[in-house]
Amino acid sequence: MKEKPLPVQLTSQGEPSSNSTRKRRATSTVTESVLGQKKKRTSSGYAPPSKYGHLVNKLTDSLAPNLICVFVGLNPGIRTATTGHAYNHPSNLFWKLLFKSGCTPRLCQAVEDSDMPKLYALGLTNIVSRPTKDGSELSKAEMDAGVAALEAKIALQKPEAVTIVGKSIWESIWRVRHGKNIKKEEFKYGWQEEKERMGVPENNKETWQGAPIFVATTTSGLAAGMRPHEKEEIWEKLGVWVEKRRAERLQEAKESTG
Repeated sequence: MKEKPLPVQLTSQGEPSSNSTRKRRATSTVTESVLGQKKKRTSSGYAPPSKYGHLVNKLTDSLAPNLICVFVGLNPGIRTATTGHAYNHPSNLFWKLLFKSGCTPRLCQAVEDSDMPKLYALGLTNIVSRPTKDGSELSKAEMDAGVAALEAKIALQKPEAVTIVGKSIWESIWRVRHGKNIKKEEFKYGWQEEKERMGVPENNKETWQGAPIFVATTTSGLAAGMRPHEKEEIWEKLGVWVEKRRAERLQEAKESTG
């Protein structure tokens, strides 16, 4: 049954009376608040492993030796875990930012994640392996616990660089390395200091001395705080370097084959 419109009371000059206008505005406000209000996304808060214990995590690392760059994510989301493909939620901007920045010459799809090493010399891994709906369901302790394994992966594969996909991941690595939280003035996006290289060998006999670290923004669609163009500007700095290294590698390969 359709709601009947409120009768409009006119003044002597033929204009709607202030009383009538107030009633119509009040009705409109109530209708919008009840029917038109959008639900706000809220973070979940910590969730123990048992909450998603029934899920089979099909996601595996996409790694190989001597890659141009390895991207380190936080952990698999529900869709990513069940499909086995990285950054697979429609709202996640990873694949779009990878393309827009120049890290890949075309827009790739999540189903191509395992092909990234051979296609573009790019790798994918996470600091935590267990799936959750969002990052807030992880504890700082389990994120910190994943740092050692991450360092070991990088030391084994020896990429030219490592990109940390999100501020919280870098904060965790910093806590483990420095034994304290990173200060606001100490944090920065982009390339980090040389002393912060990842996967540094325990002895000095190796010629490879660890991978430089680039800290990029999170690509999660749930994250707020930065506008799209601000994220793109940060990722573009990485993309310029990746494009350069890919071109140099291609040239080196041509020269080696005569």
